[in-house]
Amino acid sequence: MTAQPTIIPIDTPTLGDRSYLAHDGQVAVVVDPQRDIDRVLGVARREGVRVAHVFETHIHNDYVTGGLALAAATGAAYHVNGEDQVSFERTPIRDGDVVEASDLLRVRAIATPGHTYTHLSYALEFAGEQVAVFTGGSLLFGATGRPDLLGHDHTHDLVHHQFASAHRLAHELPEQAQVLPTHGFGSFCSAGSTGDATASTIGQEKLVNPALTKDEEAWVAETLAGLDSYPAYYAHMGPANSTGPDAADLTAPEVADKETLAKRIAIGEWVVDLRTRTAFAAGHVTGTLNFGLDGQFATYLGWLIPWGTPLTLLGDSPEQVAEAQRELVRIGIDRLEGIATGTPADWTYEELGSFRRAEFADLAQVRHHR
Repeated sequence: MTAQPTIIPIDTPTLGDRSYLAHDGQVAVVVDPQRDIDRVLGVARREGVRVAHVFETHIHNDYVTGGLALAAATGAAYHVNGEDQVSFERTPIRDGDVVEASDLLRVRAIATPGHTYTHLSYALEFAGEQVAVFTGGSLLFGATGRPDLLGHDHTHDLVHHQFASAHRLAHELPEQAQVLPTHGFGSFCSAGSTGDATASTIGQEKLVNPALTKDEEAWVAETLAGLDSYPAYYAHMGPANSTGPDAADLTAPEVADKETLAKRIAIGEWVVDLRTRTAFAAGHVTGTLNFGLDGQFATYLGWLIPWGTPLTLLGDSPEQVAEAQRELVRIGIDRLEGIATGTPADWTYEELGSFRRAEFADLAQVRHHR
């Protein structure tokens, strides 16, 4: 059996994304790292490897990258498509370029436009064998990345590019090569359902992926008809990633007392309760908003908040607030006005608000009587 590299996924389930660290036992490459790079550095330390190369498949539209910061922290080369308009130093890479990461590891860039015009996939070779391909927002598990994030004027061209890119990957790579997308795990960057698949190969995608089983016009029509809304904060991600974001600052904000919270609510700032919706229903500070940390917290808060609105977080514990802060820096919400932890009684002098809860049995009764 052919020897294989170690490929470690680093999941961000609340955004529906996945990064990867691949290594040969000594040298590692990282693809599409999230902004909280401490997770990647922790994996590298655990594996005892040196991160030598960081690759971006594209200028991301759904999160702020940690690529530049990771490269700075490790001394790695930072590979970004040479055609991308960016304002930071990078190692430009283009279709067909090969990076010799080590004697065993080689990475080859493959132009796969569709999600963006300059999207690249990266074929991973190990000991001369093509063992995997990092597909970013191109070929996903049973789907592809959506082609409409650059605006309506570009969608028609990009959707046809996406179809051609899927076929290029299927043609150039062996059937046993692993398909390793960075979107499509609940991400709004996916066009079509990726189901609950957690792994796939080129051969498997040839059997099940509509982009590879349907003719182009049928697939294009189906894909365009299935496109729905995507989070409003996406508009801010491309510009942020093009300017080269710093590493996330996860320093705990200062604690807000009851008077401060009351003032912030009164002037229309966002004070967000992180507890579950059932806990919020039972009792909450009137005027606060509930975005439970038990769901796609950052996605929906980022979707609805007017960008730049001052934000304060309320949570059960410092750990809960710290988790929310980590989620928010991934989408570029860096500044928190403050935090408070404990129970709603600790956050206000006023009587708590509440609302009734119903279960399905209650709904059946309402339907029966109406």
